[in-house]
Amino acid sequence: MYVNTGASQKALIVYNPDIFYNLDEQVCKAFAKEIKDMQVTVATVAAADSISDHNYDLYIFCANTYNWRPDWSTTGFIKNYSTLKDKPVVAITIGSGSTKSSQKHFENIIHNAGAKLIASRSFWLMRPNDESAMGEKNVAVCISQVHKWAKEILYNHH
Repeated sequence: MYVNTGASQKALIVYNPDIFYNLDEQVCKAFAKEIKDMQVTVATVAAADSISDHNYDLYIFCANTYNWRPDWSTTGFIKNYSTLKDKPVVAITIGSGSTKSSQKHFENIIHNAGAKLIASRSFWLMRPNDESAMGEKNVAVCISQVHKWAKEILYNHH
């Protein structure tokens, strides 16, 4: 768990770690680095389950794609998290390269929880995240895109 303290507003970033790759963790930590004016907690689903404070001003959920659906741990956490009504949520869908169906399903779960989806995007482990940057490592391109995207969201959200 990573906590950045010093501000009155708080953000919670939750992901379910992939057992083979840590792109989800890297994406979440990159997003967290762009949140300058809030206390930020980055936690796995297991660690987030033990957090007693459920009052956050912004939520970022990161789901891995398995069999064209977001992972059950992350979606189960969202379904069981009772304080998402009208709260701003960012959805991040991670996958090898085919995430369209998973992303849509993930967005529906967030909407069904009563949350206000403010942004949603997929990032890929195998499929190029930017076809104009084919000479660069795909994970590095992904992390660079996360930083840029997070800045855009945070700028537009405030």
